[in-house]
Amino acid sequence: MKLTLEALEVLDAIDRRGSFAAAAEELHRVPSAITYSVQQAEEALDVLLFDRRGHRARLTDAGRELLDEGRHLLRAAADLECRVRQVAKGWEAELRIAVDTLIGMEKLYGIVTEFYEANTGTRLRFLHEVLGGTWDAMASGRADLAIGATGDAPAGAAYTARPLGHVEMVLVAAPWHPLAKAPGPVTEALLLEHRAVSIADSSRLLPPRTAGLLSGQDVLTVASLDAKVAAHVAGLGIGWLPRWIAEREAWAGRLAILEAEAPRPPAEIVVAWRPATAGKAAKWFVKRLEDPLVAASLLS
Repeated sequence: MKLTLEALEVLDAIDRRGSFAAAAEELHRVPSAITYSVQQAEEALDVLLFDRRGHRARLTDAGRELLDEGRHLLRAAADLECRVRQVAKGWEAELRIAVDTLIGMEKLYGIVTEFYEANTGTRLRFLHEVLGGTWDAMASGRADLAIGATGDAPAGAAYTARPLGHVEMVLVAAPWHPLAKAPGPVTEALLLEHRAVSIADSSRLLPPRTAGLLSGQDVLTVASLDAKVAAHVAGLGIGWLPRWIAEREAWAGRLAILEAEAPRPPAEIVVAWRPATAGKAAKWFVKRLEDPLVAASLLS
């Protein structure tokens, strides 16, 4: 190895402090040791790193390139040291969180900011899942924590699930859609006459689920909640949306909320994790989601 992190630290200190002597003072070393470290790096790379002709030590073009790129390595090394120390204290190196599409991802950013402010060193990876896909992410090992999962937990693993609340689903259509002009509550017979828009279940291992569809009904299947909303707005079909989204679109004049003769019951959503393997980061999120105000903000 021709280059060491110690050599990069020396170059960084000299560049910031302006002299070999000042760098030696910062690094608690004698000036001769700083000079020797630079000479070793120059000999190893066979390049001149500093122009020593003036009173202030100035990097050569080669030295500047080395230090600019080397500072990325120094930051990465410092980050790695922090994560290693935190893992030793019980914090996960990475926490994978599956978030159901019923919950707007942006609603989690507030508590994500709080988590980063705690300087745990844990990296976060979010997965956006649909229907059974949230449980599937847990069952397949793709996620360590599930937020917004609905329905029963899959068999074969010890999960703990804590209720977050309920999401009310309402029937919607474009304002010019025939059902938006129909008198009285919309019956199932009327629903069957019109195409529905559905989101594909994101499960990979568990059997896929559907929700709000009638047997024999024409269906347009899309890949995300945003695509489903856009399809409704375009008048491509009717369907069910969380009330918080439906009301947003209705206020903007893009969708109409319809009265259904057989409304869907509110969907109970939970936060779920594996207690046997949960680290401090997973427990931090579970604890934070216990706050009724935080839970309510995810559903509003």
